[in-house]
Amino acid sequence: MSRQTYPSDLTDAQWAILEPLIPPAAPDAPHLMYERREIANAMLYVLRSGCPWRMLPHDLPAWDTVYWYFRRWQREGVWEQILHALRKQVRIQHDRAPEPSAAIIDSQSLKTSAVRGPEKGYDSGKKIWGRKRHILVDTQGNVLAVKVTAASRSDQQGGKRMLELLVGLFPRIKLVWGDSHYAGDMILWLLQHLGWLTETIRRPVDSSSDQGTCDLATTKKENASSSGFRPLPRRWVVERSLAWITRWRRLCRDHEGLPASSEAFIMLAASRRMLSLLAPPFP
Repeated sequence: MSRQTYPSDLTDAQWAILEPLIPPAAPDAPHLMYERREIANAMLYVLRSGCPWRMLPHDLPAWDTVYWYFRRWQREGVWEQILHALRKQVRIQHDRAPEPSAAIIDSQSLKTSAVRGPEKGYDSGKKIWGRKRHILVDTQGNVLAVKVTAASRSDQQGGKRMLELLVGLFPRIKLVWGDSHYAGDMILWLLQHLGWLTETIRRPVDSSSDQGTCDLATTKKENASSSGFRPLPRRWVVERSLAWITRWRRLCRDHEGLPASSEAFIMLAASRRMLSLLAPPFP
């Protein structure tokens, strides 16, 4: 490249893995103004920096060209294909079967920026106006599927919208873990539509309230020590995956007008993380 590199740029080894998964230029194209690698680097710059499309640096491809390819590849399902291909390579690298046999499901509500677009609402449980991300990951935390809905939709409603598209896609999955929001009717629905068994992992009940006439100071101390984040079996994996997503500045809040663009950026972020595992930038 004739320009100075950005921290978000792909290395030669990473591009060698990604290039076969990117649609090539049309054979009848009169000339190529931008290389596919530079277009991918521009998308990753937006993802990592969080800048608007129109504020792409001038040494990267024109913003409208980059955005056009981003939306085109989203409509053609390229981001899903890249996600599935890289996930298989990462699982094989970790001595796992290419396809998972179990998965974990969860959701995350987050605020939206001042952009127009559908699928927005109020999550009365989290006290957040915006959207909700529903994700399914394997036992290593690699993203299997993602769906973005209004925050007002319940976890079961959004989960069903995400999972109904996966019929026949993951034939080895037999078990899915989730929190108490995926209990009840969701258990029967998963069994009927996907043939998956569901195991609900609930947060342990604090028994300090049943200690009778214990010392008040001692009770407060025990409650304080048990508050905050406590890793729960299996659920911590998907919560870690959600934390990985929000580390990208474009995804720390939903800045997209269309939910489909949010989903594409989430898949791009998950794919970029897996590229770093397959070809570490710093050996």
